[in-house]
Amino acid sequence: MAEPTHLYRVIFQSQGQVYELYARDIYQSELYGFIEVEGYVFGKRTQVVVDPAEEKLQSEFEGVERSYIPMHAIIRIDEVQKEGPARIKEIKGDKVTPFPTLPVPPKRDS
Repeated sequence: MAEPTHLYRVIFQSQGQVYELYARDIYQSELYGFIEVEGYVFGKRTQVVVDPAEEKLQSEFEGVERSYIPMHAIIRIDEVQKEGPARIKEIKGDKVTPFPTLPVPPKRDS
C-alpha cells in the first residue's frame, strides 16, 4: 500500500501581491528565517476552461525546483486534501498586514 502524499496550500506575500500556491513538500530551510517549498502543483492542462492567473503563475514558476520564502512573508500554510486554483491577488491593505520591520535610520552626510 502506497503512503499518502501530502498537499499544502501556501499563501505568502511578495512585491505587493499575495500568492496562493499548492506544493507537495515544505521544509524549514537551513537558511535561517526561510521556508523551502518544493513540488509545485498546478491545474491539469486538460481542463477546457483556462485560468489566465494560473497560467501566469505556472509560467513564472516553470523550471523552479525549490523556492526559499522568508518566514515573515508567509501568511498561512494549510495541509489540504485536493488542490484548488493557484492565484495572485493585489494587496488591498485591509486584510493583509506586513510584518513590522525596524525603521532604517537616515544616512548622515560626512
